[in-house]
Amino acid sequence: MYKIAVAGTGYVGLVAGVCFAEVGHNVTCVDIDENKVKLMEKGVSPIYESGLEELMQKNYKTGKLNYTTDYKAAYRDADAIFIGVGTPERPDGSANLSYIATVARQIAENIEKDCLVVVKSTVPVGTNDKVEQFIKDFLVNDVNVEVASNPEFLAQGTAVHDTLHAARIIIGTESKWAENMLMDIYKPFNLPIVSVNRRSAEMIKYASNDFLALKISYMNDIANLCELVGANIQDVAKGMSYDERIGSKFLNAGIGYGGSCFPKDTKALEYLARQNGYELRTIKAAIDVNKDQKTKLFKKASRRLITFNGLKVAVLGLTFKPGTDDLREAPSLENIPLLLENGAEIYAYDPVGRKNFEKRYPEGKCGNGSISYVDNIEDALKEANVCFIFTEWKDIKEIKPESYKSLMRTPLVYDGRNIYDIKSMRILGIEYYSIGR
Repeated sequence: MYKIAVAGTGYVGLVAGVCFAEVGHNVTCVDIDENKVKLMEKGVSPIYESGLEELMQKNYKTGKLNYTTDYKAAYRDADAIFIGVGTPERPDGSANLSYIATVARQIAENIEKDCLVVVKSTVPVGTNDKVEQFIKDFLVNDVNVEVASNPEFLAQGTAVHDTLHAARIIIGTESKWAENMLMDIYKPFNLPIVSVNRRSAEMIKYASNDFLALKISYMNDIANLCELVGANIQDVAKGMSYDERIGSKFLNAGIGYGGSCFPKDTKALEYLARQNGYELRTIKAAIDVNKDQKTKLFKKASRRLITFNGLKVAVLGLTFKPGTDDLREAPSLENIPLLLENGAEIYAYDPVGRKNFEKRYPEGKCGNGSISYVDNIEDALKEANVCFIFTEWKDIKEIKPESYKSLMRTPLVYDGRNIYDIKSMRILGIEYYSIGR
């Protein structure tokens, strides 16, 4: 087993570190936030992720998993250092690599033995070549350092399962030594490993994520046409899913993709293509469709209503998808500002996303409108004039159609996740709008 240090304790770093410990490696997770480290030592996860806290507590007790702000000690004698820090999007769509650079320099100035540095963060093609040279430029001790690419493919909400039961592990290396060490590190996972060169590994990550984003945008585009010609996108998706060349995943139409990966990675790859004198027309189309899709329901409601001013608006779901407290690129962040600008009195419900959303939009008067947060769905719906569904949480999906009729002042529902049967809602006297139906 190896002594592993992991830089960063977000979705990528923390999940990777915990799972490495779970299969037997000795892991130290590094973060600059002392309060965050203290919380993790108590078994409290800084992110909402199913099954993560249980594994954190289990492996911390056995001594296989530790947390620290002392990166010098963590990096000094590590066999391998995994970098899992963020690469946020810049205004022009490019990836911000400053966090990667900071960690790379810290590694260079502190390692005292031969070491494999593994970049799990999503980075543009060719970045790991630069990271390796950067580390060598700042090396203090006479040691051998190589950089490998090992992109993650976890989905928020199922990250632990996705790591321990991955469809494949991608490793990108430039030497047999690096390849053999990564193979050995991942051997206890007993999963298929695809070994390629560094640049191919970097591209596999972007190509995979952007293909899924493209698939979602394609279905949303078809859904919009379905509405115009009288077809049902759910029936269309079902018919398509039987074709094994297409598959059944990522065929659900809705109000656009969000999260930490798809929006950022599509823009980053499109930017990379432009920098190399090439236009990725398919990816550009996916970005454009997704941008328009997010406010589709607001536009529908605006055509139906004279004004939102003074209306009670129920908002069900704030996070970009169920199973996570992540708000990045969530449809709620596009629509709630528009509703507030138009004077809506919003009553918002989300089982786990409220705390994060409240940091951005504190309860009370906000712009021309106001926002209140409620602990249950009934309080959001009671006497509401209109309801928007942005996230298909289990308890939201379980709302009986009759509840909209009995609780709302005007049973006017805009469903961005196609939860309900159109005919059933109409029979109950609910004015119901969805996507592509």
